[in-house]
Amino acid sequence: MKRIIAAAALTLFSAGLALAADTITLPAKNGNITFPHKKHQEVLKDCKACHEKGPGKIEGFSKDTAHKLCKGCHETKKQGPTKCGECHKK
Repeated sequence: MKRIIAAAALTLFSAGLALAADTITLPAKNGNITFPHKKHQEVLKDCKACHEKGPGKIEGFSKDTAHKLCKGCHETKKQGPTKCGECHKK
C-alpha cells in the first residue's frame, strides 16, 4: 500500500513539472515580465523554493510578492535581474 501511495505522489509531482509552462508572461503597468519558469525549475530543482504548497499557482501572488520572493532570491544568490528595467519590458 505504501508503494502505491508513493507512486501516486511521484506521478502527481512529475505531472506538475511536465505541465508547467516554459515561459510565463506576467502583466504589469510599467512593462510586462517574462518569467522563464522552466529555467528556474532546472536551476532551483525545488518547487517549494517558490511554491510553498507544492507545484501550482502561487496563492496571493502580487507585485509585493514578486519583489520580495523573486528579487530577494536574486539578491541573495547574486544571480538574475534585480533592477526594474531588467524584468519590466515595455
